[in-house]
Amino acid sequence: MEISATPKKRLLALDVMRGITIAGMILVNNPGGDNTFAPLEHAKWIGMTPTDLVFPFFMFMMGITTYLSLSKYHFEFSQKAGLKILKRTALIWLIGLAISWIFMFTASWMAPEHAGMSFIERFGVSCNTFDHLRILGVMPRLAICYGLSAIIALTMKHKYIPWLIAVLFIVYFIILITGNGFACDHTNILYRFDAAVLGEKHLYKWEVIDPEGILSTIPALGHVLIGFCVGKIMMQVKDINDKIERLFIIGVLLTFSGFLLSYGCPLSKKLWTPTFALTTCGLASSLLAILIWCIDKKGCVNGATRFFESFGVNPLFLYVLADILILPMGMFHFFSGENQTIQSVLYYNVFMPIVGGKFASLIYALIFVGINWGIGHILYKKKIYIKI
Repeated sequence: MEISATPKKRLLALDVMRGITIAGMILVNNPGGDNTFAPLEHAKWIGMTPTDLVFPFFMFMMGITTYLSLSKYHFEFSQKAGLKILKRTALIWLIGLAISWIFMFTASWMAPEHAGMSFIERFGVSCNTFDHLRILGVMPRLAICYGLSAIIALTMKHKYIPWLIAVLFIVYFIILITGNGFACDHTNILYRFDAAVLGEKHLYKWEVIDPEGILSTIPALGHVLIGFCVGKIMMQVKDINDKIERLFIIGVLLTFSGFLLSYGCPLSKKLWTPTFALTTCGLASSLLAILIWCIDKKGCVNGATRFFESFGVNPLFLYVLADILILPMGMFHFFSGENQTIQSVLYYNVFMPIVGGKFASLIYALIFVGINWGIGHILYKKKIYIKI
């Protein structure tokens, strides 16, 4: 982890878009209750909702920033570059594992069946959760895709990267169609492979398959590499109008390609299908073009842009912080009775009687985003940039 007092000079729209994606990820991951508006829920299996866009948008942006960060090495592999990539990859993955362990420790500590144990017994049982620790997840996926894409960028000629992306997508599609990969059950090759390699206890237990499993990392890597290629194409020109034009053209081509091919390969975030990667990268490219036009060309800088910039300059730190804040807000029992957490009290006792379940869930989520923004804004005002 690195703390810096000055950020690198770049297009403001890049930070704003990263901020939008991080704020969106925090919003949809932390509803007040189960009863939420449909656009704030993930698609059940096949299909795509606005919620399904936030994580792939961040992956796309990670590809662009990987291009920017590796440009100082002139895209030549060196021991220094390799060690830095390895260190960051390991750090991001270990943070993800640590968060998973902390959640399981807290859940075990708060479990009613452990209430009668002594402190030492309770502590020991709560610590001993490694036999069912989830090995993969959002942070590990970011780590793997960043590490592999960075190594590829430093060791492969960039003109071959689009061909590599095509190979990754084709190979993954073949795996899906030959391994019952579109079935929403445990005959799915993605589940069977993860269960065989990692063990059932180390998978995401709230879904049929682990949405960040091993095989679906193949197209996710291609997804980040698309972002890398878009970053290269965008930064090769200095004129801002050319940047916007290139981003729009790429966005339209990718989006239409993804939707057209979805007739044979359905859109699915849980499977991270190639068409899902193409479509979301296309939409992300178009959105970035709009933001560059509004912010960097037209100079539309206001409270909204500063709000998201506060998230965008410390994206991974604030994402991790949001996960940690779930503990005091939604897991620690501060009250007696049926509603014991701050989250449940606010949702059931304060918001729900006034506005109903869906709006209560949204209001809580917005408050949670606001808490994280407040911390991020303090860092932003003090020009503190924490790099993970």
